[in-house]
Amino acid sequence: MIIEVQTMNLQCDHTFVQDEGWYEASERYKDFINSYEDSNILFLKLGVGGNTPGIIKYPFWKMTAQNKNEVYASVNLGEAVCQQEIEKQSICINEDISQVLELL
Repeated sequence: MIIEVQTMNLQCDHTFVQDEGWYEASERYKDFINSYEDSNILFLKLGVGGNTPGIIKYPFWKMTAQNKNEVYASVNLGEAVCQQEIEKQSICINEDISQVLELL
């Protein structure tokens, strides 16, 4: 029997999969965001860790700061924070995600 160890796809070492498919998906994501840039957008971050803030957290903060119709929301025990610049456009819930979702 062969046992394979599974790991998360984190951009922290040589095991991160950033192949052609990753770049294609990245372009589709950018196109999607750009097509709604003048709309009301909720950037919802659920339990994303701190390993890759340049991919999710920082771009969400930047886009929220650039458009007053956008809202940044984070549910993350111990890491639900935002920049002071976007505090009025942010909802930061410093709780366990499973408990928050149960309450919804």
